[in-house]
Amino acid sequence: MLTPGILYFLVFKYVPLLGSIIAFQDYNLYGGFFQSEWVGFKWFQQFFEFVHFRRLLWNTLAISFYQLIFAFPAPIILAILLNEIRSMAMRRTIQTIVYLPHFLSWIIIAGFGYMLLSPQIGLINHMVKSFGYEPVFFLQEPSWFRTIVVSSGMWKEAGWSAIVFLAAIAGINPSLYEAARIDGASRWRQLLHVTFPGMMPAIMLLLLLKIGHTLDLGVEQIYVFLSPITYEVGDIIDTYAYREGILKGEYSMTTAIGLFKSIVGFVLLIVANRISRSTTGERLF
Repeated sequence: MLTPGILYFLVFKYVPLLGSIIAFQDYNLYGGFFQSEWVGFKWFQQFFEFVHFRRLLWNTLAISFYQLIFAFPAPIILAILLNEIRSMAMRRTIQTIVYLPHFLSWIIIAGFGYMLLSPQIGLINHMVKSFGYEPVFFLQEPSWFRTIVVSSGMWKEAGWSAIVFLAAIAGINPSLYEAARIDGASRWRQLLHVTFPGMMPAIMLLLLLKIGHTLDLGVEQIYVFLSPITYEVGDIIDTYAYREGILKGEYSMTTAIGLFKSIVGFVLLIVANRISRSTTGERLF
């Protein structure tokens, strides 16, 4: 039974790690690994000395921080609210509705964003103009970029991510709620002293994984909303790697960037795991 899972990780996770050596080569697509010139840490140095490196790093950390503060708690709150609905039919209906955005591509999400935020046809700007104000160029305003990115991510993934927390709530022993009610605990007290502690292992597990992916925001979500006007606040390491690797064919550079992100994520995961183990008792390993 373990064989398919082991093969999956071997083929798609561990074997590709061998390709990391091109981060230390001037990789030639036709020459391959064995005929490419070794250049040491040239690409790492070039990336760190890139004129906009600080901007890329700061934007990545800022958006990741906003996601951690606003997007991470959203599915937890949603799972708790869904659990409080007593009508099973209503609960399943709402669950289905909030799950659906997960299956939409970011291109479709960007289309919805344009329909809502466009200064010409956007629903929100129609409301703004109906109150006598000038339309707001949300998609071209740098000050709105991070809000749009984080909000769209919350709308798309909160329902799907809530599944894990709903499963954690379902695994709580019902006798704990009965004992709390006998002791006179209100619904709020039951939430604080029974539901939330029962969810804590799942919360800490996903929080640690999220911290490990601090620099790994992904290209799609940012790229569909990004424009040259919003580069100052929205250009991140992943979008830069996309331009260098896909558009310019700099495979060694992008591999070096990926290796840098992996090392930073691994260090953050180790540190966060130790802090979690010493404070809450929950840990990954």
